[in-house]
Amino acid sequence: MSFIPISEETCVGWRDEFYKCPKNILAQNVCTRYDPFDVSLSKRTLATIHHVFTHKVENEGKPVTNQKSSGRCWNFATLNTIRIPFMKAFNLDEFEFSQSHFFYWDKIERCNYFLNNIVETAHRGEDINGRLVSFLLSDPICDGGQWDMAVNLINKYGLMPKKCFPESFSSEASGKMNAVLKSKLRQYAKELRDLVKSGQSDKEVQQMIQHQMKEIYNVVGICLGIPAETFTWEFYDKSKVYHKIGPITSRAFYEEHVKPIFNVDDKVCLVTDPRPTNPYGQVYTVDCLGNVVGGRPVLYNNQPVELLIELVTNSIKNGDPVWFGCEVSKRFAGAQGIEDLDVHDFNVVFGVDIQVTLNKADRLLYGESAMTHAMTFTGVSVDEKGVTTKFRVENSWGDDRGEKGYLMMTAEWFKEFVFEVVVDKTLVPPEVLKVFDMKPIVLPAWDPMGNLATN
Repeated sequence: MSFIPISEETCVGWRDEFYKCPKNILAQNVCTRYDPFDVSLSKRTLATIHHVFTHKVENEGKPVTNQKSSGRCWNFATLNTIRIPFMKAFNLDEFEFSQSHFFYWDKIERCNYFLNNIVETAHRGEDINGRLVSFLLSDPICDGGQWDMAVNLINKYGLMPKKCFPESFSSEASGKMNAVLKSKLRQYAKELRDLVKSGQSDKEVQQMIQHQMKEIYNVVGICLGIPAETFTWEFYDKSKVYHKIGPITSRAFYEEHVKPIFNVDDKVCLVTDPRPTNPYGQVYTVDCLGNVVGGRPVLYNNQPVELLIELVTNSIKNGDPVWFGCEVSKRFAGAQGIEDLDVHDFNVVFGVDIQVTLNKADRLLYGESAMTHAMTFTGVSVDEKGVTTKFRVENSWGDDRGEKGYLMMTAEWFKEFVFEVVVDKTLVPPEVLKVFDMKPIVLPAWDPMGNLATN
């Protein structure tokens, strides 16, 4: 088949046809002055949507959090999910865990994980121009993550209140720090591959990594600060009673004061990937994906989306919030905080539909869809027939979007754009839990299921 260039005559014909349609002229007049997606918002749909739910967790977290100019949504979603039962147990009106403490240790561990991956792929004989190494080098250190990566950090380094390790410029705007780290990591990658190629021993290679990581430690410490070995937390509860915990390490704080309330090891991550190549009832992992050397792997227990909706609904009915990952930007009215398949009417504006013209499996296959954002479910609505209809979502973009920082998501939107949820294992059927005992099927590093929540 020969390629056909676009001719001048073809463009003239398209132009004439365009301007023969008054609707095209009106749409052009409006969309050249305003956001095309805002123009496409369906007023009829907006009028039917309300931020009211039949079930909500008893105490939602306060204040509404804001990840600002960073890709830490999975960090915030994790800590927002944990703080809800923690605040109830400690009778707190407002509270945040330190997102910066979590972020600090992820940066340290993630850099070390990358360097060890570089050595591992060199030993495999992967070429520098091959797809795997090129993929690793394309983004050596980002802010995004997955649930199992959060578990690794919490089990190793614990948690601490935000007041004891507050935000910094580079935690709220991580781009410049990441640029420094990426530059150094690519330099270190060459040094390590050269060592492996020259036949240096494993001991010499690991000594080089230790030298490199000392420099990384300094860069991260300069940008974020370094968490103290111990801290003391003083606070008033809702009754204005004074309390004091500490001096204590962050790991002991988690083990003694958080884990009895929310044990991350009691939670399981289920995904829904409908691609024919990835059958349900199987466990998957992604090559070279992780953040802590020696930590637990990222595992995906693949199940039908209907089961995920059922488990989230049951969890919220039990009063437990749910961490989840989705593709947030599709069919999303940001200012109103609405995730709904009908919230935009693109056909009216453009004469074509977008975003759901392919099914979920094909969107994954053709690069049109992947998980991009993590948030927390805190409410659900169930109709008189027991069918789940919509969800309440705690976001981490501040309180000036949606319903004071909260979103509304329809169940139909969930089916199309939610990819994973984390629920307590006591809610999960035994046959589904047994899937975790299987040997994981390894997906390539660039598989869309390995996409990290960063928005």
